[in-house]
Amino acid sequence: MPTFGEYIPRVRAAVPKSTATVYNTYWRIIERDWTTRALDDPSATEIEQMVHDHQRNAVVRANSRDGRAAVGNFVAAFRCLYRHAERDRLIFPFDNPAALVEKPPPLPGLRHALTVVQIHELAHVAATTGNDPALDALIVRLHIETACRRAAVLRLEVGDLDVEDCLVKLHEKGGIMRWHPISPTLMTHLLRHVSERGGRDTTTRVLRYRKGHPLSRRRYDTLFARIRAHLPWAASLQVSAHWIRHTTVTWVEREFGLAIARAYAGHSEHTSARSATTFTYVRPSVVELAEALAALTGEPHPLARNGRHPLAPRHETGGTRA
Repeated sequence: MPTFGEYIPRVRAAVPKSTATVYNTYWRIIERDWTTRALDDPSATEIEQMVHDHQRNAVVRANSRDGRAAVGNFVAAFRCLYRHAERDRLIFPFDNPAALVEKPPPLPGLRHALTVVQIHELAHVAATTGNDPALDALIVRLHIETACRRAAVLRLEVGDLDVEDCLVKLHEKGGIMRWHPISPTLMTHLLRHVSERGGRDTTTRVLRYRKGHPLSRRRYDTLFARIRAHLPWAASLQVSAHWIRHTTVTWVEREFGLAIARAYAGHSEHTSARSATTFTYVRPSVVELAEALAALTGEPHPLARNGRHPLAPRHETGGTRA
């Protein structure tokens, strides 16, 4: 039976990088405290004790919720280890102690859509402060138009730009790749950004620093720390890039319905067999996503059949509201 010190590196190397990033904080604690203990040694009570000790020592942030997220993630990190141990036939399922440790029920999310004024203020700070406002403005604009996650922006390659149809290929979690429309204006600025910063000779990534090095996660930390420093409401909410995603997806849902909003967000999971069947039949096309984008930006898109300014009435007949 391997020890935690022997087995955790194996699991860390086997899981996707994104999974390892989430669980590494907790696996390091286990490696530090139980490095010589065998996997079948701890009881469920001991695991629970370690988890709650960590909860009491968790860093208290402005958006802290009594360490509930830390508890849930720590339990999930233990379950991931023991799930692999089951697959490797090191632990029988009925001997899995992590399965007996309860995760706290999730609380309702705190994120919500920002107002138009707040989005304008956020974008203004990004585009007018810092040591590279041109780069920061592109980051924020990409999130506003595509509602993508941070990883998709970091992974965006020059070859992922379809210039003629104004589409970008987004590489998101779970290995999902999807084409998403962007405005002609944003496409023009992305191409200019690549050209002015070394083209393909420096990196194949679209967003890069002035010397051609590809954009890193660290830029997000500094960008949104600066936004929170300039905007008290953003500091109060602990605004991050994901708040922009919430805002855009909420607007699309209100204007174009749930099916298009789900596609716009790149969601593929379904809550039930019934909903899975329904969304199979109502899956939107990229043309419909382009129409939603054109309404969002107020700019015609080459794939959109018609455009409507976001401030225009939703239903018009002969120039008057229906």
